[in-house]
Amino acid sequence: MKKAFLTLVTFMAVGLFTLATAQIKTPQPSPTAKITQAVGLTDITVEYSRPSVKGRTIYGGLVPYGEMWRTGANKNTIVTFSAPVKIAGKDLKAGSYSLFTVPGKTEWEIIFYTDTENWGTPEKYDAAKEAVRFKATSEQMDFNIESFMIDLGDLTNDGLTMGIGWEKTWISFPIKLTTDEVVTASIRKAMAGPSADDYYAAGRYYFESGKDLKQAYEWLHKSNEMDSKFWKLRQESLVLAALGKYKDAIAVAEKSKSMAVEAGNKDYERMNTESIAEWKKKM
Repeated sequence: MKKAFLTLVTFMAVGLFTLATAQIKTPQPSPTAKITQAVGLTDITVEYSRPSVKGRTIYGGLVPYGEMWRTGANKNTIVTFSAPVKIAGKDLKAGSYSLFTVPGKTEWEIIFYTDTENWGTPEKYDAAKEAVRFKATSEQMDFNIESFMIDLGDLTNDGLTMGIGWEKTWISFPIKLTTDEVVTASIRKAMAGPSADDYYAAGRYYFESGKDLKQAYEWLHKSNEMDSKFWKLRQESLVLAALGKYKDAIAVAEKSKSMAVEAGNKDYERMNTESIAEWKKKM
């Protein structure tokens, strides 16, 4: 019994020691970094790990020339765009991309890859997942960058420069934004006045909130004048009925029903049929 007790005490002591040591935290050799930069109307986020030189030969040594590199350490570097951008003349949709590179002595290949779930480079590379691949000139500097870095600079409303620096090597390339297109489209839309959808949203809100029914009708009617849809006509008929204008409500409901039948929407066909029967009784 005594031997068993001592064995149990020893086991518990080892377990407590293991638990205690597991709580010790040490610095990451390649700490993670996350930068988010607003440029024009676009947010750009870069998530990556930052290894240090530590006296080593980096390019042509730790990072071989001519081989694909994760562009950092640990998990692959991820770049996220909140809006579409253009790189090397190619359009990239809003979203997240892995940033891979193929370093060379005087020129690098830069790759934005659509699969971001990789530890390092992909186990099985798929060229179909390349959003864009292009070349950028490698520059040699007369000073050392100890910790690997990615920089977002030269900011304007319409673009920026992404830079990659480590050891004495610097690579940069431009990213073009769609700021001007978005702002111009927004200005044209605002100057043209409310859209049919704007009138519909405002009219429906006024009706459902029990606000000014006459105003709700004017907006819904305007929306249907601009772009008739069976669901919008349905709302207009409901407002007319709420105003006690059953004859007009029935006429609009008939149009809504006809369009619903044509579209194959049984729900709106049924709702309009029931409302028309109900309003006829009230006339």
